[in-house]
Amino acid sequence: MDYNKLFSAVVTRSKASAIRELLKILSKPQIISFAGGLPDPNMFPTKDVADIMQDVLKNSSREALQYGTTEGQESLKQELVSLLKETEGISCQSGNLLVVSAAQQALDMVARLFLNPGDHIITAAPTYLGALQAFHVAGADIIGAKSDNNGVLAQDIEAILASLKAKGEICKFIYLVPDFQNPTGTTIPEERRLKILEIAKKYGTLIVEDSPYRQVRFEGKAPKTFYQLDHGEGNVATLFTFSKVFVPGFRLGYILGPQEIIKKLVILKQSMDLCTSPILQLAAKEYLKRGLLLEHIKNIVAAYKEKRDLMLKMLKDHMPAGVTWTHPEGGLFLWLTMPAHLNAAKMLPLALEHNVAYVSGVDFYPQADVHNDMRLNFSYSSREQIIEGIKRLAQTIKENL
Repeated sequence: MDYNKLFSAVVTRSKASAIRELLKILSKPQIISFAGGLPDPNMFPTKDVADIMQDVLKNSSREALQYGTTEGQESLKQELVSLLKETEGISCQSGNLLVVSAAQQALDMVARLFLNPGDHIITAAPTYLGALQAFHVAGADIIGAKSDNNGVLAQDIEAILASLKAKGEICKFIYLVPDFQNPTGTTIPEERRLKILEIAKKYGTLIVEDSPYRQVRFEGKAPKTFYQLDHGEGNVATLFTFSKVFVPGFRLGYILGPQEIIKKLVILKQSMDLCTSPILQLAAKEYLKRGLLLEHIKNIVAAYKEKRDLMLKMLKDHMPAGVTWTHPEGGLFLWLTMPAHLNAAKMLPLALEHNVAYVSGVDFYPQADVHNDMRLNFSYSSREQIIEGIKRLAQTIKENL
C-alpha cells in the first residue's frame, strides 16, 4: 500500500519535534541532558496528589468517572476565576474560560480556529517550538519578528504589519510568550507590552499570549499580562497550563479569552476529545481549593532559582570568550549564543560524545535561519549534573572553536 497517496495535506506539513526526537536518544544514563523542558520530578507533590485522588474517588466518583462538559468542570473554573483574581488582578467570568488538555492542545485549537493555509501570523524569532509545529500544521505563513534581551521588538512587529497592510493582507494573530520565554528566558517589559498592544489594536489583530511559566519568577517585579493590560477589550487571548507549576502528567491547562472566542473553541473541542478528563479536573480543583498550589509554587521557585544561579555561575567560570547567554528572571530555560561561525546542530553529535545534550536553536526560528544558538534547561538536572554538564558543554564548544 502506498499510503502517501492517502495521507492528508496536514500530514505532509507535519514534522517531528526536534526535542522529542532528541529525547529518544538520551536513554544512556551517562548523558547529562539540558534538552528537555521538564520540571524536576523530585518536586512533584506526590503525597498531596495521592490524598486528593483518593478523596475525589470517595466523595465525587459519579462526576469524576463520567463524561464531563466540554467547557470544563464548573467547580474547577470557579477556582480558576478566584486564582486569576488573586494572582493577576484579572476579573473574569466562568464563560471566559475553557479547560483544555494542557497548553499544546490550546495551541492546536487556536491554529484551527483562526488559520487557513497561507494565512499570516507573527511570532518572535526565536519562539516556542511546539507553537511553530501547531502553526505549520495549519499551513500558516509564520513571520518572525526580531528580538533582543527584552523580548520581541515592537517596532519590528509594526513594520511587518505595515508591510502586510500595504499589500492588502492581514495578520491573523501575534503569538508571544511574554514571561521567561521558551526558548530564550527573556521577559517583555510592561512598557513594551503596552506598545505592542497598541500596535495590535491599530492593525486589528489579536494577541495570543502563552503563559506557562509566569508564576515561576525568581527576582524582579512581574509586568502585567497582556490580558490585564487590555482591560477586557477583547484584543487578547491567554493560554495557561498546570504542567510547569503543578504536574505535567495531568495534562491540564485553560484558555482565558473573550466569550465569543471561547464559544467557538468549545465547538472545536467537541470534535477533538469531547472533554478534558473530569477526574483530573476535580483533583486540580481540590488542590487549588486547599490552597496548595501557591505554596507549591514557592517551593519550586526556590529550587529552580538555586539551579539557575548555579548554571549561570558555571557558564561564567567555564565558557570561552565570545560565548554569551541570557539571564532569565524566572522560568526553566536560558539561551546560549556562540560565535556566528559555529553551528549548534552540527556540533550536537560531538556534544553527545562528551555525554551532554542541548536543543539546537535553529528549530526555534520560524525560518530556521540562525544556527549558532542553543537552549539550555536548568530545572530538571541535579546540582551535580549542572556542574559537570556545563563543563562538558564548555569543552565541546572550545574544541569547535
